[in-house]
Amino acid sequence: MMKRFILVIIMMISTLGVYSFTSNALDAKKTSYASYYHDKFNGRKTASGEIFDNAKFTAANRTLPFGTNVKVTNLKNGKEVIVRINDRGPYHSSRSLDMSKAAFDEIGDISHGTIPVEYEIVD
Repeated sequence: MMKRFILVIIMMISTLGVYSFTSNALDAKKTSYASYYHDKFNGRKTASGEIFDNAKFTAANRTLPFGTNVKVTNLKNGKEVIVRINDRGPYHSSRSLDMSKAAFDEIGDISHGTIPVEYEIVD
């Protein structure tokens, strides 16, 4: 009985060791398109319950947890901005981020509407 218990403990410890060395898929860099919020959303409540402000550096994503900081890089000019996820969306299959106008303007030209980006989680 004691041998079985020790064997189970050893198996559990070895399994935990394997998981600690695998990379988290959330941390990987991803490539997609980003758009920005229209001014009509200013002052409305986001999915997180926060009031949306187009002047803050925030963004929406369908899956990342609220409060996650994300570095977004414009693939055309290399400019970067860090945004905080506070909403859900965009609900368009070709885009992964809806950014506030201030954040989008920091790395791209608002007249283009969408830009190709690379994004990754930062601490």
